[in-house]
Amino acid sequence: MSSPSKAFEPRRRTLLAGNTDLEPGAAQRTAAPVGPETTTITVTVNGTEQELTVDNRTTLLDALREHLQLTGTKKGCDHGQCGACTCTVNGARINSCLSLAVMHDGDAVQTIEGIGMPEALDPMQAAFVEHDGFQCGYCTPGQICSAKAVLEEIAAGVPSHVTGDLTTRIEATEAEIRERMSGNICRCGAYSNILAAITEVAEQQAQGDRA
Repeated sequence: MSSPSKAFEPRRRTLLAGNTDLEPGAAQRTAAPVGPETTTITVTVNGTEQELTVDNRTTLLDALREHLQLTGTKKGCDHGQCGACTCTVNGARINSCLSLAVMHDGDAVQTIEGIGMPEALDPMQAAFVEHDGFQCGYCTPGQICSAKAVLEEIAAGVPSHVTGDLTTRIEATEAEIRERMSGNICRCGAYSNILAAITEVAEQQAQGDRA
C-alpha cells in the first residue's frame, strides 16, 4: 500500500495552522453572504425623519457622521469607553459607536445638534460656556448629551451605584453627578468645571420645580 501524500502527513505545523494543508485552496475560499448586505431604515433624527440605506455593519455613530453629516457626535475610542459619541435614542443615552444603525429603525435619535446651536444655546450648553467646562472641546458634545440625560434620570428616580435611600427623592448631589458622568472621559481634565456646570443647571431646574 502506498504511503499517504505529503499534504496529509500529520505535522506540527499543519495542526497549529488549523489543518490548512489538508485542503489546498481552502484559505482562498470565502463564504457567500447569507442575506442582504444593506438595509434601508427610517430614523427620526433631531425631529426630522430620515431614510437611510446602510451597510448592516454600520454603527449609529458612523450613520450620523458619514450619512447625515452630523459631525457633532464624536468618534473617540470607538470602543464605548470614552463617551464622546454619546447621544440619546428614545430618550435614553447610549454610546452610538456600540450600536448598529439597523437596530434603530423607527427610533428617535437626538444629537448635540438637536439640543442647541450657537445662536440658540440650551441651558446646559450655556452653563458649560459660563463655567469653562471644556478645553479642547472634543468630548464636549458627549459630555453635554450625558449631562442632560443625567438630570433627567435623577428627576425620574432612576438610582445609580451611589444612591442610598431608595424610598426618598434622589437629589442631584456631587456624588450622584460624578458617578453618572463617569463614562464620559475628558482628557483635558475639566471635570470640576463640568461638575459646576451640571450643578448650576440642576439648581435652576429645582428652582423652576418649586416655582
